[in-house]
Amino acid sequence: MTQQPARQLKLGAILAGVGTDHTRWRDPALAGDASIDINWYIENARLAEAAKFDLVFIVDSPFITPDTAPHFLNRLEPLTLLSALAVSTSKIGLVGTLTTSYWEPYNVARQFGSLDHISKGRAGWNVVTTGLEGAARNYGRDEHFDHAVRYERAGEFVDVVQGLWDSYEDDAFPRDKAAGVFLDKTKQHALNHKGKHFSVAGPLALSRSRQGQPVIFQAGVSGAGRDLGARIAEGVFAGVDTFEDAVEYYADLKARAAAQGRDPDHLSVLPGISPIIADTDEEAQAIAEARAGSREIDKLLVELGRAFGYHDFKQYPLDGPFPDVSQLSLNSYKGHAERIVRISQAENLTVRQAAERFGRWKANFVGSPQTVADEIERWFVGRAVDGFILHVTGPDDFARFREKVVPLLQAKGLFRTEYEHDTLRGHLGLPVPENRWTQAPGQIAAE
Repeated sequence: MTQQPARQLKLGAILAGVGTDHTRWRDPALAGDASIDINWYIENARLAEAAKFDLVFIVDSPFITPDTAPHFLNRLEPLTLLSALAVSTSKIGLVGTLTTSYWEPYNVARQFGSLDHISKGRAGWNVVTTGLEGAARNYGRDEHFDHAVRYERAGEFVDVVQGLWDSYEDDAFPRDKAAGVFLDKTKQHALNHKGKHFSVAGPLALSRSRQGQPVIFQAGVSGAGRDLGARIAEGVFAGVDTFEDAVEYYADLKARAAAQGRDPDHLSVLPGISPIIADTDEEAQAIAEARAGSREIDKLLVELGRAFGYHDFKQYPLDGPFPDVSQLSLNSYKGHAERIVRISQAENLTVRQAAERFGRWKANFVGSPQTVADEIERWFVGRAVDGFILHVTGPDDFARFREKVVPLLQAKGLFRTEYEHDTLRGHLGLPVPENRWTQAPGQIAAE
Protein backbone atom coordinates (compact mmCIF):
# COMPACT_ATOMS: atom_id res chain seq x y z
CA MET A 1 0.00 0.00 0.00
CA THR A 2 1.33 3.44 -0.92
CA GLN A 3 1.75 5.63 2.15
CA GLN A 4 0.08 9.01 1.90
CA PRO A 5 2.42 11.99 2.47
CA ALA A 6 1.98 13.81 5.76
CA ARG A 7 -0.29 16.82 5.62
CA GLN A 8 1.81 20.00 5.53
CA LEU A 9 0.97 23.48 6.81
CA LYS A 10 0.82 26.16 4.12
CA LEU A 11 1.89 29.76 4.70
CA GLY A 12 1.38 32.85 2.60
CA ALA A 13 2.08 36.53 3.06
CA ILE A 14 -0.27 39.39 2.15
CA LEU A 15 2.03 42.24 1.17
CA ALA A 16 -0.04 45.23 2.22
CA GLY A 17 2.36 48.16 2.19
CA VAL A 18 1.25 50.86 4.61
CA GLY A 19 -1.62 48.76 5.89
CA THR A 20 -5.29 48.00 5.41
CA ASP A 21 -6.25 49.56 8.73
CA HIS A 22 -5.89 53.23 9.60
CA THR A 23 -2.98 53.17 12.05
CA ARG A 24 -0.12 50.94 10.96
CA TRP A 25 1.19 53.45 8.41
CA ARG A 26 2.41 55.51 11.38
CA ASP A 27 4.93 52.82 12.38
CA PRO A 28 8.33 54.58 12.36
CA ALA A 29 9.93 51.46 10.86
CA LEU A 30 7.59 51.48 7.85
CA ALA A 31 8.18 53.75 4.85
CA GLY A 32 5.24 56.05 4.21
CA ASP A 33 5.25 55.18 0.50
CA ALA A 34 5.62 51.39 0.95
CA SER A 35 2.46 50.64 -1.04
CA ILE A 36 3.94 52.14 -4.22
CA ASP A 37 7.60 51.23 -3.61
CA ILE A 38 8.56 48.18 -5.67
CA ASN A 39 11.68 47.74 -3.57
CA TRP A 40 9.54 47.26 -0.45
CA TYR A 41 7.61 44.47 -2.18
CA ILE A 42 10.75 42.83 -3.53
CA GLU A 43 12.42 42.90 -0.12
CA ASN A 44 9.45 41.34 1.65
CA ALA A 45 8.84 38.76 -1.07
CA ARG A 46 12.46 37.67 -0.77
CA LEU A 47 12.16 37.50 3.02
CA ALA A 48 9.04 35.32 2.68
CA GLU A 49 10.88 33.11 0.18
CA ALA A 50 13.87 32.76 2.52
CA ALA A 51 11.41 31.58 5.19
CA LYS A 52 10.02 29.01 2.67
CA PHE A 53 6.53 30.49 2.44
CA ASP A 54 4.26 29.01 -0.21
CA LEU A 55 3.15 32.32 -1.70
CA VAL A 56 2.83 36.06 -1.51
CA PHE A 57 -0.56 37.61 -2.17
CA ILE A 58 -1.52 41.04 -3.53
CA VAL A 59 -5.03 42.22 -2.66
CA ASP A 60 -6.95 44.65 -4.86
CA SER A 61 -10.30 46.37 -5.39
CA PRO A 62 -11.52 48.84 -8.03
CA PHE A 63 -13.15 51.48 -5.82
CA ILE A 64 -12.03 53.86 -3.08
CA THR A 65 -13.40 56.77 -1.04
CA PRO A 66 -11.53 59.55 0.82
CA ASP A 67 -11.95 57.50 4.03
CA THR A 68 -10.52 54.27 2.59
CA ALA A 69 -7.60 52.71 4.48
CA PRO A 70 -4.12 54.02 3.53
CA HIS A 71 -2.87 51.04 1.51
CA PHE A 72 -6.00 51.03 -0.64
CA LEU A 73 -5.70 54.74 -1.41
CA ASN A 74 -2.39 54.53 -3.27
CA ARG A 75 -1.04 51.13 -4.40
CA LEU A 76 0.44 49.33 -7.38
CA GLU A 77 -1.64 47.29 -9.80
CA PRO A 78 -1.27 43.56 -8.95
CA LEU A 79 -0.22 42.02 -12.29
CA THR A 80 2.42 44.66 -12.98
CA LEU A 81 3.72 44.30 -9.43
CA LEU A 82 3.79 40.50 -9.52
CA SER A 83 5.70 40.51 -12.79
CA ALA A 84 8.44 42.48 -11.06
CA LEU A 85 8.43 40.00 -8.17
CA ALA A 86 8.61 37.11 -10.64
CA VAL A 87 12.04 38.19 -11.82
CA SER A 88 13.17 39.06 -8.29
CA THR A 89 12.40 35.65 -6.73
CA SER A 90 12.73 32.04 -7.87
CA LYS A 91 10.52 29.73 -5.77
CA ILE A 92 7.69 31.49 -4.00
CA GLY A 93 4.17 31.55 -5.48
CA LEU A 94 2.76 34.85 -6.78
CA VAL A 95 -0.98 35.41 -6.32
CA GLY A 96 -2.99 38.48 -7.31
CA THR A 97 -6.60 39.60 -7.16
CA LEU A 98 -8.56 40.44 -10.30
CA THR A 99 -12.32 40.89 -10.56
CA THR A 100 -14.56 38.96 -12.93
CA SER A 101 -17.18 41.70 -12.84
CA TYR A 102 -15.25 44.36 -14.73
CA TRP A 103 -12.75 42.54 -16.93
CA GLU A 104 -12.94 40.25 -19.94
CA PRO A 105 -11.86 36.59 -19.88
CA TYR A 106 -9.46 36.87 -22.82
CA ASN A 107 -7.50 39.70 -21.16
CA VAL A 108 -7.32 37.86 -17.83
CA ALA A 109 -6.25 34.59 -19.46
CA ARG A 110 -3.47 36.39 -21.29
CA GLN A 111 -2.28 38.37 -18.25
CA PHE A 112 -2.13 35.50 -15.77
CA GLY A 113 -0.84 33.14 -18.44
CA SER A 114 1.98 35.59 -19.11
CA LEU A 115 2.75 35.88 -15.38
CA ASP A 116 2.86 32.10 -15.20
CA HIS A 117 5.48 32.01 -17.96
CA ILE A 118 7.50 34.90 -16.55
CA SER A 119 7.60 33.20 -13.14
CA LYS A 120 8.14 29.71 -14.62
CA GLY A 121 4.95 28.29 -13.11
CA ARG A 122 4.33 30.26 -9.91
CA ALA A 123 1.22 32.31 -10.74
CA GLY A 124 -2.12 32.25 -8.96
CA TRP A 125 -5.33 34.20 -9.59
CA ASN A 126 -7.59 35.26 -6.71
CA VAL A 127 -11.02 35.31 -8.35
CA VAL A 128 -13.32 37.99 -6.90
CA THR A 129 -16.69 39.35 -7.98
CA THR A 130 -16.16 42.79 -6.33
CA GLY A 131 -18.18 43.61 -3.25
CA LEU A 132 -18.02 47.39 -3.53
CA GLU A 133 -21.03 48.75 -5.38
CA GLY A 134 -19.24 52.00 -6.22
CA ALA A 135 -16.96 50.09 -8.59
CA ALA A 136 -19.73 50.05 -11.19
CA ARG A 137 -19.33 53.77 -11.86
CA ASN A 138 -15.64 53.31 -12.65
CA TYR A 139 -16.54 50.91 -15.46
CA GLY A 140 -19.37 52.64 -17.26
CA ARG A 141 -22.26 51.16 -15.28
CA ASP A 142 -24.86 52.97 -13.17
CA GLU A 143 -25.44 49.96 -10.93
CA HIS A 144 -23.37 47.06 -9.68
CA PHE A 145 -24.19 43.57 -10.94
CA ASP A 146 -26.67 41.77 -8.70
CA HIS A 147 -25.01 39.41 -6.21
CA ALA A 148 -26.41 36.25 -7.80
CA VAL A 149 -25.48 37.48 -11.29
CA ARG A 150 -21.93 38.26 -10.13
CA TYR A 151 -21.36 34.70 -9.00
CA GLU A 152 -23.04 33.17 -12.04
CA ARG A 153 -20.90 35.39 -14.24
CA ALA A 154 -17.75 34.50 -12.26
CA GLY A 155 -18.29 30.78 -12.77
CA GLU A 156 -18.60 31.18 -16.53
CA PHE A 157 -15.68 33.63 -16.58
CA VAL A 158 -13.32 31.11 -14.95
CA ASP A 159 -14.51 28.34 -17.26
CA VAL A 160 -13.65 30.50 -20.27
CA VAL A 161 -10.25 31.50 -18.92
CA GLN A 162 -9.30 27.91 -18.18
CA GLY A 163 -10.48 26.90 -21.63
CA LEU A 164 -8.26 29.56 -23.18
CA TRP A 165 -5.28 28.37 -21.12
CA ASP A 166 -5.69 25.02 -22.90
CA SER A 167 -5.50 26.55 -26.40
CA TYR A 168 -2.29 24.67 -27.20
CA GLU A 169 -1.44 21.06 -26.47
CA ASP A 170 1.90 20.72 -24.73
CA ASP A 171 3.78 19.59 -27.86
CA ALA A 172 2.12 22.04 -30.26
CA PHE A 173 5.39 23.83 -31.08
CA PRO A 174 7.99 21.54 -32.68
CA ARG A 175 10.08 24.60 -33.71
CA ASP A 176 11.76 22.45 -36.38
CA LYS A 177 14.04 24.91 -38.15
CA ALA A 178 15.27 22.40 -40.73
CA ALA A 179 11.73 21.50 -41.80
CA GLY A 180 10.44 25.03 -41.36
CA VAL A 181 7.67 23.92 -38.99
CA PHE A 182 7.08 26.23 -36.02
CA LEU A 183 3.54 25.11 -35.09
CA ASP A 184 1.71 21.82 -35.44
CA LYS A 185 -1.63 23.31 -36.46
CA THR A 186 -3.57 20.23 -35.38
CA LYS A 187 -2.63 21.03 -31.78
CA GLN A 188 -3.93 24.58 -31.69
CA HIS A 189 -7.57 24.72 -30.54
CA ALA A 190 -10.16 27.50 -30.69
CA LEU A 191 -12.53 27.62 -27.73
CA ASN A 192 -15.62 28.94 -29.53
CA HIS A 193 -17.43 29.60 -26.27
CA LYS A 194 -20.93 31.05 -26.43
CA GLY A 195 -22.54 31.36 -23.03
CA LYS A 196 -24.99 33.50 -21.10
CA HIS A 197 -22.45 36.18 -20.22
CA PHE A 198 -19.52 35.73 -22.61
CA SER A 199 -18.77 34.89 -26.22
CA VAL A 200 -15.09 34.09 -26.77
CA ALA A 201 -13.64 32.42 -29.85
CA GLY A 202 -9.98 31.96 -28.99
CA PRO A 203 -7.44 30.53 -29.25
CA LEU A 204 -5.24 32.34 -26.77
CA ALA A 205 -1.88 33.32 -28.26
CA LEU A 206 0.05 31.68 -25.43
CA SER A 207 1.08 28.15 -24.55
CA ARG A 208 0.65 26.51 -21.15
CA SER A 209 3.33 26.96 -18.50
CA ARG A 210 5.29 24.43 -16.47
CA GLN A 211 2.45 24.07 -13.96
CA GLY A 212 -0.17 23.70 -16.70
CA GLN A 213 -2.41 26.50 -15.52
CA PRO A 214 -2.21 29.20 -12.83
CA VAL A 215 -3.69 28.17 -9.48
CA ILE A 216 -7.21 29.46 -8.79
CA PHE A 217 -7.93 31.14 -5.45
CA GLN A 218 -11.18 32.57 -4.17
CA ALA A 219 -12.70 34.10 -1.03
CA GLY A 220 -16.38 33.54 -0.44
CA VAL A 221 -18.43 33.53 2.77
CA SER A 222 -22.01 33.57 1.45
CA GLY A 223 -23.69 30.42 0.19
CA ALA A 224 -23.07 31.45 -3.42
CA GLY A 225 -19.45 32.25 -2.58
CA ARG A 226 -18.91 28.88 -0.94
CA ASP A 227 -20.50 27.07 -3.87
CA LEU A 228 -18.25 28.87 -6.34
CA GLY A 229 -15.16 28.16 -4.24
CA ALA A 230 -16.06 24.49 -3.93
CA ARG A 231 -16.35 24.24 -7.73
CA ILE A 232 -13.40 26.28 -9.00
CA ALA A 233 -10.96 27.09 -6.21
CA GLU A 234 -7.71 25.37 -5.31
CA GLY A 235 -7.13 27.79 -2.43
CA VAL A 236 -9.69 29.75 -0.42
CA PHE A 237 -8.88 32.84 1.64
CA ALA A 238 -11.40 32.12 4.37
CA GLY A 239 -12.99 34.91 6.41
CA VAL A 240 -13.21 33.36 9.89
CA ASP A 241 -12.51 34.79 13.34
CA THR A 242 -12.78 31.94 15.86
CA PHE A 243 -11.62 28.33 15.93
CA GLU A 244 -15.23 27.13 16.03
CA ASP A 245 -16.20 29.25 13.01
CA ALA A 246 -13.15 27.97 11.15
CA VAL A 247 -13.97 24.31 11.84
CA GLU A 248 -17.51 24.80 10.52
CA TYR A 249 -16.33 26.66 7.42
CA TYR A 250 -13.60 24.11 6.70
CA ALA A 251 -15.93 21.11 6.97
CA ASP A 252 -18.65 22.80 4.92
CA LEU A 253 -16.33 23.86 2.09
CA LYS A 254 -14.62 20.48 1.89
CA ALA A 255 -18.02 18.75 1.80
CA ARG A 256 -19.19 21.04 -0.99
CA ALA A 257 -16.02 20.28 -2.96
CA ALA A 258 -16.56 16.53 -2.52
CA ALA A 259 -20.17 16.93 -3.70
CA GLN A 260 -18.75 18.49 -6.88
CA GLY A 261 -16.74 15.30 -7.45
CA ARG A 262 -13.48 16.96 -6.43
CA ASP A 263 -10.74 15.74 -4.11
CA PRO A 264 -11.18 17.92 -0.98
CA ASP A 265 -7.43 17.78 -0.40
CA HIS A 266 -6.98 19.76 -3.61
CA LEU A 267 -8.63 22.78 -1.98
CA SER A 268 -6.64 24.58 0.73
CA VAL A 269 -8.48 26.71 3.30
CA LEU A 270 -6.25 29.66 4.25
CA PRO A 271 -7.62 32.39 6.54
CA GLY A 272 -5.74 35.63 7.04
CA ILE A 273 -4.13 36.43 10.40
CA SER A 274 -2.28 39.34 11.98
CA PRO A 275 -0.39 37.75 14.88
CA ILE A 276 1.10 39.83 17.68
CA ILE A 277 4.26 38.22 19.01
CA ALA A 278 6.51 39.24 21.92
CA ASP A 279 8.92 37.52 24.29
CA THR A 280 6.10 36.69 26.71
CA ASP A 281 2.33 36.29 26.51
CA GLU A 282 1.90 39.26 28.83
CA GLU A 283 3.98 41.55 26.64
CA ALA A 284 2.10 40.48 23.53
CA GLN A 285 -1.27 41.08 25.20
CA ALA A 286 -0.12 44.55 26.26
CA ILE A 287 0.88 45.34 22.66
CA ALA A 288 -2.49 44.08 21.40
CA GLU A 289 -4.37 46.23 23.93
CA ALA A 290 -2.29 49.30 23.07
CA ARG A 291 -2.92 48.85 19.35
CA ALA A 292 -6.63 48.35 19.90
CA GLY A 293 -6.77 51.46 22.05
CA SER A 294 -4.98 53.55 19.44
CA ARG A 295 -7.61 52.99 16.78
CA GLU A 296 -9.96 55.93 16.46
CA ILE A 297 -13.63 55.06 16.55
CA ASP A 298 -14.32 57.09 13.39
CA LYS A 299 -11.87 54.92 11.45
CA LEU A 300 -13.39 51.72 12.83
CA LEU A 301 -16.82 52.91 11.74
CA VAL A 302 -15.50 53.39 8.20
CA GLU A 303 -14.12 49.84 8.15
CA LEU A 304 -17.39 48.51 9.57
CA GLY A 305 -19.25 50.29 6.77
CA ARG A 306 -17.03 48.88 4.03
CA ALA A 307 -18.83 45.53 4.20
CA PHE A 308 -22.06 47.40 3.45
CA GLY A 309 -20.78 49.37 0.45
CA TYR A 310 -19.19 52.04 2.68
CA HIS A 311 -22.46 52.73 4.49
CA ASP A 312 -22.05 55.68 6.90
CA PHE A 313 -22.35 54.31 10.44
CA LYS A 314 -21.36 57.70 11.89
CA GLN A 315 -24.98 58.79 11.55
CA TYR A 316 -26.09 56.48 14.39
CA PRO A 317 -25.66 57.01 18.16
CA LEU A 318 -22.41 55.28 19.14
CA ASP A 319 -23.90 53.64 22.22
CA GLY A 320 -27.26 52.98 20.66
CA PRO A 321 -28.34 49.61 19.27
CA PHE A 322 -26.85 48.32 16.02
CA PRO A 323 -29.27 49.49 13.31
CA ASP A 324 -31.24 47.28 10.96
CA VAL A 325 -29.04 47.44 7.85
CA SER A 326 -29.87 43.96 6.60
CA GLN A 327 -31.13 45.38 3.31
CA LEU A 328 -27.67 46.82 2.64
CA SER A 329 -26.01 43.39 2.72
CA LEU A 330 -27.78 42.05 -0.33
CA ASN A 331 -25.44 43.33 -3.01
CA SER A 332 -22.13 44.15 -1.32
CA TYR A 333 -19.88 41.84 0.71
CA LYS A 334 -22.97 39.74 1.29
CA GLY A 335 -21.66 36.90 3.45
CA HIS A 336 -19.51 39.12 5.69
CA ALA A 337 -22.21 41.79 6.01
CA GLU A 338 -24.91 39.28 6.87
CA ARG A 339 -22.62 37.75 9.51
CA ILE A 340 -22.12 41.19 11.11
CA VAL A 341 -25.89 41.75 11.20
CA ARG A 342 -26.57 38.28 12.60
CA ILE A 343 -24.02 38.51 15.42
CA SER A 344 -24.82 42.14 16.27
CA GLN A 345 -28.52 41.34 16.62
CA ALA A 346 -27.98 38.08 18.51
CA GLU A 347 -25.61 39.70 21.02
CA ASN A 348 -27.41 43.06 21.18
CA LEU A 349 -24.26 44.96 20.23
CA THR A 350 -24.15 48.72 20.17
CA VAL A 351 -22.74 50.55 17.15
CA ARG A 352 -19.52 51.16 19.09
CA GLN A 353 -19.20 47.48 20.05
CA ALA A 354 -19.84 46.35 16.47
CA ALA A 355 -17.22 48.78 15.15
CA GLU A 356 -14.64 47.59 17.68
CA ARG A 357 -15.39 43.97 16.89
CA PHE A 358 -15.72 44.03 13.11
CA GLY A 359 -13.90 47.20 12.11
CA ARG A 360 -10.39 45.77 12.33
CA TRP A 361 -8.34 42.66 11.66
CA LYS A 362 -8.66 40.16 14.48
CA ALA A 363 -5.49 39.66 16.49
CA ASN A 364 -6.46 36.11 17.42
CA PHE A 365 -2.88 34.82 17.57
CA VAL A 366 -1.33 36.79 20.40
CA GLY A 367 1.50 35.67 22.66
CA SER A 368 5.03 34.39 22.83
CA PRO A 369 6.45 32.57 19.79
CA GLN A 370 5.67 29.24 21.46
CA THR A 371 2.09 30.27 22.24
CA VAL A 372 1.47 31.42 18.66
CA ALA A 373 3.09 28.29 17.18
CA ASP A 374 0.99 26.07 19.47
CA GLU A 375 -2.20 27.88 18.48
CA ILE A 376 -1.37 27.53 14.79
CA GLU A 377 -0.81 23.82 15.39
CA ARG A 378 -4.17 23.52 17.17
CA TRP A 379 -6.03 25.06 14.24
CA PHE A 380 -4.15 22.95 11.70
CA VAL A 381 -4.40 19.61 13.50
CA GLY A 382 -8.02 20.37 14.44
CA ARG A 383 -8.99 20.64 10.76
CA ALA A 384 -9.95 24.28 11.01
CA VAL A 385 -7.43 25.31 8.33
CA ASP A 386 -4.84 24.04 5.88
CA GLY A 387 -2.65 27.03 6.57
CA PHE A 388 -2.64 30.78 7.05
CA ILE A 389 -2.01 33.98 5.11
CA LEU A 390 0.05 36.36 7.23
CA HIS A 391 -0.79 40.05 6.94
CA VAL A 392 2.53 41.81 6.35
CA THR A 393 2.86 45.51 7.07
CA GLY A 394 5.07 46.27 10.07
CA PRO A 395 8.60 44.92 9.53
CA ASP A 396 9.09 43.98 13.19
CA ASP A 397 5.96 41.81 13.29
CA PHE A 398 6.97 39.98 10.12
CA ALA A 399 10.52 39.43 11.41
CA ARG A 400 9.30 37.95 14.69
CA PHE A 401 7.04 35.52 12.84
CA ARG A 402 9.74 34.45 10.39
CA GLU A 403 12.56 34.22 12.91
CA LYS A 404 10.74 32.99 16.02
CA VAL A 405 7.55 31.16 15.01
CA VAL A 406 8.50 29.48 11.72
CA PRO A 407 11.43 27.54 13.29
CA LEU A 408 9.05 26.20 15.95
CA LEU A 409 6.58 25.07 13.27
CA GLN A 410 9.47 23.38 11.46
CA ALA A 411 10.58 21.67 14.66
CA LYS A 412 7.03 20.35 15.09
CA GLY A 413 7.28 18.83 11.60
CA LEU A 414 4.40 20.96 10.35
CA PHE A 415 6.24 23.20 7.91
CA ARG A 416 8.98 22.66 5.33
CA THR A 417 12.63 23.49 5.96
CA GLU A 418 13.44 23.56 2.23
CA TYR A 419 11.41 23.88 -0.94
CA GLU A 420 10.79 20.55 -2.64
CA HIS A 421 9.25 22.15 -5.73
CA ASP A 422 9.60 25.32 -7.76
CA THR A 423 6.00 25.80 -8.91
CA LEU A 424 3.04 27.01 -6.90
CA ARG A 425 1.14 23.80 -7.65
CA GLY A 426 4.09 21.84 -6.34
CA HIS A 427 4.14 23.82 -3.09
CA LEU A 428 0.41 23.30 -2.55
CA GLY A 429 0.41 19.60 -3.45
CA LEU A 430 -1.77 20.13 -6.52
CA PRO A 431 -1.61 18.07 -9.71
CA VAL A 432 -0.87 19.63 -13.09
CA PRO A 433 -4.28 19.77 -14.82
CA GLU A 434 -4.45 17.72 -17.98
CA ASN A 435 -5.07 19.69 -21.15
CA ARG A 436 -8.68 19.09 -22.17
CA TRP A 437 -7.62 18.38 -25.76
CA THR A 438 -5.39 15.48 -24.73
CA GLN A 439 -8.01 13.81 -22.55
CA ALA A 440 -9.94 10.79 -23.68
CA PRO A 441 -12.79 11.68 -26.09
CA GLY A 442 -15.37 10.58 -23.51
CA GLN A 443 -13.99 13.01 -20.95
CA ILE A 444 -14.08 15.90 -23.40
CA ALA A 445 -17.67 15.09 -24.34
CA ALA A 446 -18.66 14.93 -20.65
CA GLU A 447 -17.17 18.36 -20.00
